[in-house]
Amino acid sequence: MADKAAQPIIVLVRPQLGENIGKAARAMLNFGLTEMRLVSPRDGWPNPSAGPAAAGADTLLDNASIHPTLADAVADCRHVYATTVRKRGVSKRVLTPEMAVQEIQAAQGRSAIVFGPERSGLETGDVALAGAILTVPVNPDFPSLNLAQAVILCAYEWSKLGAMAVPTTEKLLPPAAQEELEGLIDHFERLLEPRSYFWPEARATASRLTLRNMLTKPGWNSLELRSLRGILSTLEKEPRERD
Repeated sequence: MADKAAQPIIVLVRPQLGENIGKAARAMLNFGLTEMRLVSPRDGWPNPSAGPAAAGADTLLDNASIHPTLADAVADCRHVYATTVRKRGVSKRVLTPEMAVQEIQAAQGRSAIVFGPERSGLETGDVALAGAILTVPVNPDFPSLNLAQAVILCAYEWSKLGAMAVPTTEKLLPPAAQEELEGLIDHFERLLEPRSYFWPEARATASRLTLRNMLTKPGWNSLELRSLRGILSTLEKEPRERD
């Protein structure tokens, strides 16, 4: 996980519901963001509804700091981004989440992404405190996002920059040698021949070619081929009754 000092701080201004604060915390932690600041939560803090909604991100909630004003919450930040779907009459740079997090990663000093109340969003005075506006390109006929959705869009863009460790890919076995693949094809043909699969004779060549194409397409490894051969060998045997 990236150095905490390099991460953007998520600031929720006058959030209304504890559940939404919890869901925002969950969204943050999903993508490696760990610092939340709350400005005058409507129902006070701590809020008993936040914990269950956080689904395990309790430490993040426990460490969330409470501030009386947005100015106080971002006092130590050199770069502040206000999220809003419109400019609200304020002339500032307008960035997408991708553009904003790229700036944050390259910037010196702390950065904050500010989110407004669920119902009304940030007020003009809140936006005026920011150096830039962050706007998510959404359907203009239905621009409404809930708080956690807005947070997760920004957090995801942060994680895409490599701020989160990418899970290591499982080591794959190399493809099997052609000799092994030919053995599988021969095994199939040996089982199918006496059952008239390649009949009538006029279709035999095309049927064999189709079978070969099917069996060569997946790129089997040796373990998979041995498993398939084992299945075919089992099917060759006479069924036996179980005790």
